[in-house]
Amino acid sequence: MTSITRTTGKDDVRAGILNASLQLMNEGGLGALSMREVARRAGVSHQAPYHYFQDREAILAELAGEGFDQLYDYMVSAVGLVRDRQSRNRAMGEAYIRFALNHPELFRLMFRTEMCDLSAYPEAKAKAERCFNLPVEVLGVAGKMEDKANPDLTPVIASWSIAHGLATLLLEGKLGGSFGETRDQREAGANRIIAFFAEKLAK
Repeated sequence: MTSITRTTGKDDVRAGILNASLQLMNEGGLGALSMREVARRAGVSHQAPYHYFQDREAILAELAGEGFDQLYDYMVSAVGLVRDRQSRNRAMGEAYIRFALNHPELFRLMFRTEMCDLSAYPEAKAKAERCFNLPVEVLGVAGKMEDKANPDLTPVIASWSIAHGLATLLLEGKLGGSFGETRDQREAGANRIIAFFAEKLAK
């Protein structure tokens, strides 16, 4: 996610503020984002961001929502290429890892409730829920869940936990050189774990 591109005429300033916020976050992490610095980077007055966003958290919520939209797209594109349940589970996990490695700061933001509590932002919360519900829909379509009204979410939660845990460990450098030193090596190593787990879950 390098920019917020969905704009229309009068929303250009708003989009500029979001793009500036994203740039600052990518360059210096969440700590680099302040309303004053966002205004400076966007080339607007110090008060301009407040015309569009109540505060810093509101900007973060918007960015997090965009992040969940992108993660959803990553996973939908991945599962669209395969049909069986095991392959879909694996594809979603691989897409999750790929998104985290491609957008590390955004990924961190999306799950930092102490920085941005999405429960206070209905639109962003809905985007997050759509993303979280996708594995339920995808794995359910494959026919494993017999009770559609009250599905057993154990495989979904387990798969998500593995993918999220791996992504977090990779981003925080907790695995050292276990998978290699380059980004591609780390992604490939994580994908081997995803594949191993998907195979075990399918049995």
